[in-house]
Amino acid sequence: MSAAAAKAAPALSPARPVAIVAGAGRLPLLIVAALEEAGRSCRVLALRGFADPATRRRADAMVDLLDVRGALDTLRGWAPAGVTLAGAVARPSPAALLNTLAAYRNRDTLRALASGGDDHLLRGVLALLEEHGLHVLGVRDLAPGLMAPRGRFGTLGPDAAAEASVEAGRALLASLSPHDVGQAAVVASRRVLAVEGPEGTDRMLARARTLARRPLGLGRPPAAMVLVKRAKDGQDLRVDLPAIGPRTVTRAAAAGCLGIAVGAGDTLVLDRTETVALADRLGLFLLGLPPSPEPSR
Repeated sequence: MSAAAAKAAPALSPARPVAIVAGAGRLPLLIVAALEEAGRSCRVLALRGFADPATRRRADAMVDLLDVRGALDTLRGWAPAGVTLAGAVARPSPAALLNTLAAYRNRDTLRALASGGDDHLLRGVLALLEEHGLHVLGVRDLAPGLMAPRGRFGTLGPDAAAEASVEAGRALLASLSPHDVGQAAVVASRRVLAVEGPEGTDRMLARARTLARRPLGLGRPPAAMVLVKRAKDGQDLRVDLPAIGPRTVTRAAAAGCLGIAVGAGDTLVLDRTETVALADRLGLFLLGLPPSPEPSR
């Protein structure tokens, strides 16, 4: 489901909880807070070895990442109105996937699932949950206030040169959407400095800083340098949403970026008040981009 084709949040049974499968980071507890503020009950299934200590303290149950049977049994026992996957996890090895999920998949299918990219793996996880009668929800279904708004959401805005860099970055990421690569790029005056790969946004920004400020990371950054981050076209927005937060702002500023442009409605803004205040203080603009136009038929 693309951002442009997003549907309204489904009606959830108020008598049944929302289940949160929690990995690393603050996102699981931010969703808990949003649900509780809305008067919704929720239960947290924390992934052992990934969930943060605060999430583990809040968790209703713990499970190993590869204990698929245990996770499914727990979730079905809770009979939730919906399940959401929140927080980061490391990709398990293909051998571990094959050994653990053999009871649920044909080995040839599993081998293809495990050897594909992250998008392929995530689609397989969603299909597995749905095959067992669990309704999978996205963060924006449950906590839309965590998503980036459209337009400027700090006090600063891009100048014409930065707008051109943003548009170049957006076009680049759209062209890469069919491929299983990252969701971010650093662009300066239409010159692509870095594209996010499996290393993630933080390391991409460190790489961009080195490339932009040679030698030894010194010197002036190139003009109109920006970070652009958005979901892939056609991405299932229930999982693996791009995200920014205070750390992203700090590292983008250190790399020499003038601002950050993200997909409105498809990018998480963690700790928004702190993120916006930090961007204002460091002199970076924050911009929510409208969805890409649907291709003509």
